Amino acid sequence: MHIPKTMKAALQKEASGELYIEEVDIPIPGPGEVLVRMEYSPINPSDLSFLQGTYAEKPSYPVIPGIEGSGTVVAAGSGILPKIRMGKRVSCTSTKGKGGSWSEYMLTSAMHVIPIGKLGFEQASMLIVNPLTALSFIDIAKAKNHKSIVNNAAAGALGKMIYRLAENAGIPCINIVRNEKQLDILKLEGAKYILNNTEAGFLSKFQKLSNELNASLILDPVGGPQSRDLLINAPKESSLMLYANLSESPISIDSRILVQEDKQIIGFYLANYNAKKNILKALADTKKVQKLIGKELKSNIQELFKLENINDALMMYKNNMSKGKVLINCKMS
Repeated sequence: MHIPKTMKAALQKEASGELYIEEVDIPIPGPGEVLVRMEYSPINPSDLSFLQGTYAEKPSYPVIPGIEGSGTVVAAGSGILPKIRMGKRVSCTSTKGKGGSWSEYMLTSAMHVIPIGKLGFEQASMLIVNPLTALSFIDIAKAKNHKSIVNNAAAGALGKMIYRLAENAGIPCINIVRNEKQLDILKLEGAKYILNNTEAGFLSKFQKLSNELNASLILDPVGGPQSRDLLINAPKESSLMLYANLSESPISIDSRILVQEDKQIIGFYLANYNAKKNILKALADTKKVQKLIGKELKSNIQELFKLENINDALMMYKNNMSKGKVLINCKMS
């Protein structure tokens, strides 16, 4: 297969800066690495944090963003796994320092690609980040013996996955949304417990319901005052698990509440969580995700954008995050 010397890629030159489509050299795979010819890549909340320079460690600029996607392995470095992955249709995630998925080609670790068989490239592009995160949350809830959970930002793609998996696991789930339209979306999903955080008396309703159900694990991507208020009004011994910071605001809370009510704030970063898994657990989770991708872990797609229209795609996603995923078509020709 002929691989050109250059490719088009979305480049960010500074934190919070606009993206530019530029011609860059196509990287050559080293030991343990593969080159993926990209098909599609979604925009996730974690991508927005990355663009703000607040996701994990700040990258070295200029940088190609994009955390996950799908494509075909077209070149392989030395090593057994890269050779096994050669020619495979895959889901993939980026590797730190190697460039992201918003480009025609992506260099990544062979450990970061998953063969997808006959699964379509569109759904395959969303196979890893949200599905594995939702699956991890249910595993954590079971392992820590949480009787029920709180699902903040429940109308988003990940929020719906969390609700569906919790429902199947028999774990009551309090779903929190921010308007009536989102409330209706969750009703159509069949959710039993839904609260609108913009309604009068929301915190009183939340306090009553969370204590009735003993909802002691709060899964939260928002941060800021909203997260603080949820933890304050949750049952004693509750944990707030923060997996994003969409509000871009810190959580300021009276430490006496944490001490006297035995509450805690903990972070969740999928890469760190996955790194602690043994190989058998990692393989089992991957197979489970592949099995459920068209069911509980299915993502609705609201619109496709070409790579050259990446800034328009970002604007649409920011303004309509609960309507479904926005996908980037990475092929320029």
